[in-house]
Amino acid sequence: LSSMPSRLPLFPLKVVLFPGTPLPLRIFEPRYRQLLADCLQGDQRFGITPMPRPGPGAVGCVAHIRATHQLPDGRYNIVVLGEQRFTVLALLDTNAPYLIASVERFEDLPGTEPSPTERAELEHLANRYREAMALLTDTPSDRAAWDEDPAAFSFQVAALLEAPLEVKEQLLAQRSTRERTRALIALMPGLLRNVAERAQVHVRARSNGAGGSHPDIVSGL
Repeated sequence: LSSMPSRLPLFPLKVVLFPGTPLPLRIFEPRYRQLLADCLQGDQRFGITPMPRPGPGAVGCVAHIRATHQLPDGRYNIVVLGEQRFTVLALLDTNAPYLIASVERFEDLPGTEPSPTERAELEHLANRYREAMALLTDTPSDRAAWDEDPAAFSFQVAALLEAPLEVKEQLLAQRSTRERTRALIALMPGLLRNVAERAQVHVRARSNGAGGSHPDIVSGL
């Protein structure tokens, strides 16, 4: 499922934005302040792509500006929400100080949903990961329900993970929900073990060794 090519301002970043997930950003470079100003006068959307300079075939995600706060020095704190993914078709020759590309938006291919068993397995791993992250960061565990839509759920999990940038880029570009779900199921045990072990060290340090370990986090891996 794709759409007609359209123009989109680009903001290359060392971060992967996934559909349906929020991302806070700080805008300080003059060219990106201009991009923000132009977007706010238009449809409030730009594209986030991998750094340094996206070429044809690069995959990104549309960022919809949802909140802005200008600081006294002219910088901005903004929050964007990921929308559709897109493929860069070509960079356009314009007078703008930032990149503008012709892009084609796309969704996952129909008929590529994971099985109920795969969905349940990923949800189990994601719940444990979320709990371990809450311990590590001293924040309340997020008990919000996962999205019922298989593709949206897979993006929620992908956004949660502390994974290398290139791994997240591959997850973003994947057009099969089933294959993305399977890739996440394969990735998560190692990532969960890492976070759980760090969480245990953190909890023990905070309690000065007076109990407080959580061996259940890493059991069964």
